[in-house]
Amino acid sequence: MLSDIGVVKEADLNVEALKKVKVVKRDGRLVEFNDQKIYEALLKADQKIHGELRPFIEQKICEIVVKVDKEILTRYAVDIKISEIQTIVEQTLLDEREYELAQEYIHYRTKRDFERRKATDINFTIGKLINKDQTVVNENANKDSDVFNTQRDLTAGIVGKSIGLDMLPPHVANAHQKGDIHYHDLDYHPYTPMTNCCLIDFEGMLTKGFKIGNADVEPAKSIQTATAQISQIIANVASSQYGGCSADRIDELLAPFAEKNYQKHLVDAREWIDDQSKHEAYAKKKTAKDIYDAMQSLEYEINTLFTSNGQTPFTSLGFGLGVNWFEREIQQAIFKIRIAGLGKEKRTAIFPKLIFTIKKGVNQSPEDPNYDIKQLALECATKRMYPDILNYDKIVELTGSFKVPMGCRSFLQGWKNEAGEEVTSGRMNLGVVTLNLPRIALEAEGDQEKFWHILDERLAIMKDALVYRVERCRQAKPENAPILYQYGAFGERLKKGDDVDQLFRNKRATVSMGYIGLYEVATSFFGPNWEHDTKAKAFTLDIMKYLKQHADDWGNQYGYHFSVYSTPSESLTDRFCRMDKDKFGEIEDITSKDYYTNSFHYDVRKDPTPFEKLDFEKDYPAYCSGGFIHYCEYPVIQQNPKALEAVWDYAYNRVGYLGTNTPIDHCYECDFEGDFEPTERGFKCPNCGNTNPKTSDVVKRTCGYLGNPQARPMVHGRHKEISARVKHMK
Repeated sequence: MLSDIGVVKEADLNVEALKKVKVVKRDGRLVEFNDQKIYEALLKADQKIHGELRPFIEQKICEIVVKVDKEILTRYAVDIKISEIQTIVEQTLLDEREYELAQEYIHYRTKRDFERRKATDINFTIGKLINKDQTVVNENANKDSDVFNTQRDLTAGIVGKSIGLDMLPPHVANAHQKGDIHYHDLDYHPYTPMTNCCLIDFEGMLTKGFKIGNADVEPAKSIQTATAQISQIIANVASSQYGGCSADRIDELLAPFAEKNYQKHLVDAREWIDDQSKHEAYAKKKTAKDIYDAMQSLEYEINTLFTSNGQTPFTSLGFGLGVNWFEREIQQAIFKIRIAGLGKEKRTAIFPKLIFTIKKGVNQSPEDPNYDIKQLALECATKRMYPDILNYDKIVELTGSFKVPMGCRSFLQGWKNEAGEEVTSGRMNLGVVTLNLPRIALEAEGDQEKFWHILDERLAIMKDALVYRVERCRQAKPENAPILYQYGAFGERLKKGDDVDQLFRNKRATVSMGYIGLYEVATSFFGPNWEHDTKAKAFTLDIMKYLKQHADDWGNQYGYHFSVYSTPSESLTDRFCRMDKDKFGEIEDITSKDYYTNSFHYDVRKDPTPFEKLDFEKDYPAYCSGGFIHYCEYPVIQQNPKALEAVWDYAYNRVGYLGTNTPIDHCYECDFEGDFEPTERGFKCPNCGNTNPKTSDVVKRTCGYLGNPQARPMVHGRHKEISARVKHMK
């Protein structure tokens, strides 16, 4: 209380009685009354009116707050509602003839009430969609809001968000609307009990068969059939969940089907070619052509698929560990097809994301059998930005077993079934809730003890939000998503009426606590150039350890794997910062940038070498192994793949998952190739000024995936972050 800490010593106030008063929040929670919040709100209001604080206004506001305290004690012995406190504050301001201050306070509170109402007003949000509001139509950079099925999905999403907010626990919905947390994918969940991303059990589906719609699909008998089935499975899975999907070790997965082709060609060779010495060569040549054609078809099919929500499925292909002839041919075909590009203009394919695994003894060093494929991977990365790489040994160290991420960066942890068998494919994530860490730092106002106290309060809300995600997913029925639960995508094949929770519990599935803005948190306490300050670095690592400890405790309590997740915050970098700028004003190096730095990443405005960046970031994933990725920035390096290889080799024992950001933009009007210049609403060719997406190919990293911001503009904050990164790559 203000009087409790001696601010207004002469006040005749029963502090102990005031401490017993509980505030009934709008979401129904009871919290301790804290008049410091009234004091701070009035101080900010006065500063907004006059530009700076008036002389003696702090003392005046203290006196007003004490009068508010006394009035509360007179009228409320135990509980008081937020609205009742606001009414008392407003009346006290009027009694004190602080008319401007009263007007600003009333205006702020009314504005907040309007914002809460608008968030659940379907008609208001649909109006924003019709009027092409950027925050609605460009929330996802790979979702084309001009096409009918996307427009329909956006409209349905507005309804889903409105209903979902009403379904959430009130305090969770309130924290989301205020910007304390972000409950991801509200347009789908909890309105429907959908799951998020997954590792599809392609091996089980391709070898045992499956069903789509009314068609019973038999096991594949050739690599062409296998890749065709994979594309159909991806389309159906993507329409039954809202996150990305991955194929783990696709070279090893498809090799047995390629071998079926080989055996057929060998039979033909024996029938039609007299010279036995040519039989195997003939069969291999024909099989190599089959492999290339099959992988090219898969690439084109994925890029031309549209799910029910109007976007290309967010798909990742992991490969690189296979060493036999078939597996090597598949790996080489994937890279050659990606390097060649899509269509007559040879555009860079956005999907599938390619994830190449590097492992000692397989492909890391010149003496390894697949070192030549690593060289092809390097060429592909310099020209098409993919593949991202997984370092095998480090991934095992961080996550407990080897597997590719589900989608762009969400990692499963090592898990064995009752028979003691390691299981990766057929597992899934149940959703993400992200914590606004910079807001906690701003509220703490330089007081680290206060930071930890507020963090505890927010983590209690995060826990309730994540538990609710799990509870809602458990309410699904197998018949809600047959491809997932009944026909093998999630590994087991359930029957109608079975309990889907058997695929989630005992830590088989993950649910993720996301976070954003470690850079801004440390900046709040240590200044903007803290990266080499050991105390600042230790503070950020302590935060990560604290998040992980809570996640582990929740997992042990509930039996699901609560993971810490470095959020792919394509639009959240903008949303949290925009809301905090409204709340706290423009704060240099924090809200002034109009975006927050994602997860643990190095400030994109600075210019570290790739080696410095990796050394700085390598310590964090141990505490966020549920989701992470590192990026390094390069100039045009198509003529210098050895430079990229030096970074990959340096990264091997340091980080598990690494992406390449290098300029690969192309202008079809003047044939410029390199880095387009960022503008306020897009990108332009630096050579001829071309900004037409039809005659240019601009590819940037928009989250864990690539995106085409020229064709589909992104939200403003994310655009500014990419612009800052592009500027410092030059």
